[in-house]
Amino acid sequence: MGFTTRPELSGTFGMVASTHWLASAAGMAVLERGGNAFDAAVAAGLALQVVEPHMNGLGGDLPLLWWDGAPHVLCGQGPAPAGATLEAYAGLDMVPGTGYLAACVPGAFDAWMLLLRDHGTWELADVAAFAIGYAREGFPLTPGIRRAIASLEPSWTTSARLWSQPGPRLRNPLLADTYERLVRSGGATREARIDAARDAFYRGWVAEAIDAAVREPAVDSTGAAHAGVLTGADLAAYSATVEAPVSYSFGGWTVFKTGPWGQGPVFLQQLALLDGSPGPFLGVEHVHRVVEGAKLAFADREAFYGDVDVDLERLLSREYAAERRALIAERASGELRPGGGRLPAARGGVAAAGTGEPTLGDTCHLDVADRWGNLVSATPSGGWLQSSPAIDGLGFCLGTRAQMFWLEPGLPSSLAPGRRPRTTLSPSLAVREDGTVLAFGTPGGDQQDQWSFEFFLAHAVFGLDLQAAIDAPMFHTEHFPSSFYPRAARPRRVLIEARAPSETIEGLRARGHDVEVVDGWSLGRLSAVSRAPDGVLRAAANPRGMQGYAVGR
Repeated sequence: MGFTTRPELSGTFGMVASTHWLASAAGMAVLERGGNAFDAAVAAGLALQVVEPHMNGLGGDLPLLWWDGAPHVLCGQGPAPAGATLEAYAGLDMVPGTGYLAACVPGAFDAWMLLLRDHGTWELADVAAFAIGYAREGFPLTPGIRRAIASLEPSWTTSARLWSQPGPRLRNPLLADTYERLVRSGGATREARIDAARDAFYRGWVAEAIDAAVREPAVDSTGAAHAGVLTGADLAAYSATVEAPVSYSFGGWTVFKTGPWGQGPVFLQQLALLDGSPGPFLGVEHVHRVVEGAKLAFADREAFYGDVDVDLERLLSREYAAERRALIAERASGELRPGGGRLPAARGGVAAAGTGEPTLGDTCHLDVADRWGNLVSATPSGGWLQSSPAIDGLGFCLGTRAQMFWLEPGLPSSLAPGRRPRTTLSPSLAVREDGTVLAFGTPGGDQQDQWSFEFFLAHAVFGLDLQAAIDAPMFHTEHFPSSFYPRAARPRRVLIEARAPSETIEGLRARGHDVEVVDGWSLGRLSAVSRAPDGVLRAAANPRGMQGYAVGR
């Protein structure tokens, strides 16, 4: 396959790939000590809450897919609070991008605990030991964390005390204390001890501290101070859920995604629109067809997706895909063209130059495969250190996923109590007809199901190995409204890495795309693991940003 930044790993014992080397190391340490993929995923996931605090946290969200001979979805995307009515947000055009008004119920902790309780084998204290150690002893202060700390709202005094530390290592002793208190919650059995920690978080002292914190107004992205509507009662009523995935078959593969409460089905709609191989790889026809298909699929996301009944049978039908495919012309479309439904009246403004990722935070990803045939694909996010004031005494922040709701009634993604926000978090599983299982994903907000889609094409259609598919030049469009405040769109805009063929870049411009050439190693942060029918495991991780690593043997 030519040069890659690192080898595609292969072995038969276990593989872990993630967006941070310390999380990958934690997960692999669990596998080495006899844990399964679920134990390893929880250890890596809790570690990510510590070492990537600007990307996720204990107060964040977690959609996860796993394979144990069949595909499953674990939804740790918390819903809007009971008080999150449109009337409660009167006077605002959008849910703020920071602060307490944007907080939904933090679902990640319950999701990790359910995975550990029902499918893992380790004690919570043992899987949490890595996160506790990193929080107590410190971890490398990366440039991204420094930038996030520098962007903190100056009036958030609890955050200033927590994050304004000198030196090359960052410590969070308050968070270490929180984890340690959770793992000491009691219980006579392993399962009872995990449930006791869940109770402490959602119905005990953690919920009480969160309830007290959000009653105090805090300055948010509107420039004004608002108290939140999240309460301890909202946390007490919550539990993560297990669901069946949505799937689509393409070229000998079946791809599994979350339901339309997240953006996951846009990946499947893009597959349906493609209807074959868009070759040659990274040629102008390939990129043009993928981009134009993404525009149509994401337009349907805007019109149809949400935590409501969505007619996926129609949206994923071959007949509907054929109708939509006929709209793809030789020149780039400047329109947002859903196949029906209703678009928000105020669809955001035109974005400033940039990558179009959420400006107020981002996401993590991890994948695990064990020697028993289990695979996990998880995309934790939210609770960013820069998203809202740190909860006094707990060492973590609440998420801001409610910014993905519209403050306009009657839309599938309108704000409503108890409704899950239409999250961008989108882990992936795929199974080939020969029995190969692939788990993959990426951070990147609205780009997740563009970057992961192009990775999948590079691997499944064009035959690149996992590392080569991750390393290949990447691109995406920002044509549709962002899911993040202030919901901006950049019609016809395509961002593409400078390593892409020059004839492709010029060909796209000739077809009417507004092409922005960006740094050659700046788009996509994928990781992936796979298991072949003969038991060989493979893994790869993203070199961009110099943090992602795969480990295994």
